[in-house]
This record gives sequence, structure tokens and C-alpha cells, in this order.
Amino acid sequence: MAKAEVHEQLVKVFDTDEESEAMVVRGLLQSTGIDAIIENREAPQDILPGVGGVIVLVREDQAKVALQTIEAYRRSPTTDEDEAVSEGPGPR
Repeated sequence: MAKAEVHEQLVKVFDTDEESEAMVVRGLLQSTGIDAIIENREAPQDILPGVGGVIVLVREDQAKVALQTIEAYRRSPTTDEDEAVSEGPGPR
């Protein structure tokens, strides 16, 4: 039985110089059910010094929702006060 290969088109929905920021975005997308991967966009430093970083890729059919999710997150960032409340003791 031949195994069917699925070639899905991946689309860039986010790029950054900070891997930690890309990991947060990937986690955000995955928490909403969107499959996301991180890929290095490293350039040879002897040819393009200072160019590099990472991108977040999703399937083409999930790109629109992914972009909307990222934009919604940017419009309502978590503040230090929000974190203090969420990290406080739970209800008794």
C-alpha cells in the first residue's frame, strides 16, 4: 500500500529577530488549534551581517485566522498587573 504524501503550502505569518518572541506566538497559535512551526531565517554572516532571526509558519488554509489571532493579541497585550492577578493565590 503506497503512502500518500501531502504537500501543504506553508505561509509566513510572523517574523522576528528574537526566538523567544516567535515561541510565544507559536504557543498562542497552537493554543487556538492552529499548527505552527518556527524556522530560522539565518543568513550567512559573512555575506549579510546582522541578518537573521526566525519566522513562524502555518498552513495556508490557517493563515488568515493566524494573522487575526496575532493582531488581536497585539491589540490587547498582557500587562504586569494582569500577570500579578493571574499569578496570585487561587480561590479558597
